[in-house]
Amino acid sequence: MKYVVVIADGMADYPISELDGKTPLEAFEKPIIDSLAKQALCGIVKTVPENMSPGSDVANLSIFGYDPTRFFSGRAPLEAASMGVDMGLGDVAFRCNLVTLRDNGGKTIMDDYSAGHITTDEAEPFIKLLNEKISKKEVSFHKGVSYRHLMLWKNGKYSMKLTPPHDIPDKEVSEFMPSGEGADFITELMLESQKVFKDCEINKNRKRLGKKEVSSIWLWGHGKKPSMPTFSEKFGLKGAVISAVDLIFGIGVLAGLKPIKVKGATGYIDTNFEGKAVEAVEALQSNDICFIHIEACDEASHEGSLEKKKVGIQAIDSRFLKTLLNGLEQFDDFRLLFCIDHPTPVKLKVHVADPVPFFVYDNKKQFRGVDSFSEKSCKNSNFFVEEGYKLINILLNGDI
Repeated sequence: MKYVVVIADGMADYPISELDGKTPLEAFEKPIIDSLAKQALCGIVKTVPENMSPGSDVANLSIFGYDPTRFFSGRAPLEAASMGVDMGLGDVAFRCNLVTLRDNGGKTIMDDYSAGHITTDEAEPFIKLLNEKISKKEVSFHKGVSYRHLMLWKNGKYSMKLTPPHDIPDKEVSEFMPSGEGADFITELMLESQKVFKDCEINKNRKRLGKKEVSSIWLWGHGKKPSMPTFSEKFGLKGAVISAVDLIFGIGVLAGLKPIKVKGATGYIDTNFEGKAVEAVEALQSNDICFIHIEACDEASHEGSLEKKKVGIQAIDSRFLKTLLNGLEQFDDFRLLFCIDHPTPVKLKVHVADPVPFFVYDNKKQFRGVDSFSEKSCKNSNFFVEEGYKLINILLNGDI
């Protein structure tokens, strides 16, 4: 038996007036997803435990089969594991976004949490500049993917409140600056970065090219090094993980899964959908399970772009799943879990903690599923997985 887990990041949504009160999943054509859901076990799953923030970190730990209340210590340490950044027991890692701020009558506004979805190559000189100008003995900066980077604070402070930049689009940042023990140091670094980036030659070039400037770093998602058993130790299976972002690779690395980087995978709607499917099928030749994470819909929602979300949903359907299913035909038996990690409503531009729809498709068994895969139809199926980390057992053990 081969197992596949497809994670459609942020695909779930709320009803939208422009869609006549339908959600994007209800309104946009997705024939392959709907065809699979008709024959599958469908339901909803609570991936974010009570009193935890609805981040992709917490939600994806659940989907990988790890209870976030036990194993979550912060987002950045997961990304550090992917990037090969060695963390000591007293070290604290921070997600380091490159962001664009704008002045609005003397108020500083979060204009873009991704600096115009800066590419990795474009971001590299900014990270180099940070290490040259403001890196301290106890602080270092590490290049990630696109706008997503990392800062390590040796023997740093941990008890502080930080806000994800994608949660405050178009809001005044002064209301969301760090607070708590160590906050002054973190704030100082962010303000220093603004001085370093202001009028630097790299930004002048971006401005000439009509691209958004990198105004500042934004530090958040901090945490210490986690400890968790491998997927093989928990479930007795050998596996791989495919993504475009360090967060998911980090979960995979800590879980002992083989990380597979696909050429052209971007974490955006221009990602290599077919390439991810092809690599997943190839990975299954020598592995029992493959996790494939697709970020496109989440990024579109953070931008508040319904049109881009439509592109993401339909590309996952017509490009990714079509290619994946064609490849899976070579295996006698396979099960596919299609799951959303958390809703990211286009109108809100932020994650929410609502339960999300999923289906488990088995190529040798047929179930009475739903006519069209959506938030409402899966909820009406009356199958609810309350503890998200147990969803993997339905896939692996055939408890369906």
